[in-house]
Amino acid sequence: MYSLENQSVRIWAVANQKGGVGKTTSVVALGGLLAERGKRVLVVDLDPHGSLTSWFGYDPDTIAHSVFDLFQHQGKVPEGLPAQLITEASCKGLSLLPASAALATLERRMIGVEGMGLIISRALTQLWDDFDYVLLDNTPSLGVLMVNALAAAQHLIIPVQTEFLAIKGLERMLHTLKMIMRSQKNELSYTIVPTLYDRRTQASVKSLNLLRKTYRESLWQFAIPVDTKFRDASQGGITPSALDAETHGVRAYSHLLDDLMARVGRVKERQHG
Repeated sequence: MYSLENQSVRIWAVANQKGGVGKTTSVVALGGLLAERGKRVLVVDLDPHGSLTSWFGYDPDTIAHSVFDLFQHQGKVPEGLPAQLITEASCKGLSLLPASAALATLERRMIGVEGMGLIISRALTQLWDDFDYVLLDNTPSLGVLMVNALAAAQHLIIPVQTEFLAIKGLERMLHTLKMIMRSQKNELSYTIVPTLYDRRTQASVKSLNLLRKTYRESLWQFAIPVDTKFRDASQGGITPSALDAETHGVRAYSHLLDDLMARVGRVKERQHG
């Protein structure tokens, strides 16, 4: 009833159970590039810390309405509510469904409530005519929000910082993914994306080589480099490509987007073949 499988909208979740690996930057960079290519894009903040919300100048501690409102109706999503929660981001073609700090109380409030893992799927079914792409930015912790994201997504993007501890975190994320896919009886394709790569450091180079050796089938073979312009874009409340389309980081994300669109297209063809 709530499946988005046959709709034209593309829903990508960006998730990792380790913080600081570039999840929010990836959502904003990819969302901005898609919007610049003429796509109607919705970015959804599912993290109580609200980094995505803050990026576009809203305060998760004081915002009046947010994605939290979707979870206040005993597992149902009232008609028209998702559209009412959406606000404009700073980029033409890009819209934001913001987070509030109240999301941190969700686990405690939702104990015993049926159907809470499908709220985001149910909300997005009301929006599929309004957007071409939806990108879900996730909390690092496993819980009802990540379960919602993985249930709604058609493809998962897993950013992984090119350093040893982040690679250990990737193992936890993949274990979680397999566990959730088993419980939902749903296969979810995914792409691992090396981030914060600094070719001048031995640690980064070794970590990228380890990723390539260990996760060859699901790894994007290139890497998103460290780029100070990402921080400047965040401080300015704009997308990285709007700040400077020619930085190494933006060009890497543009290459990643090309590969994601081609890869997800091939997966869809196989599913319908």
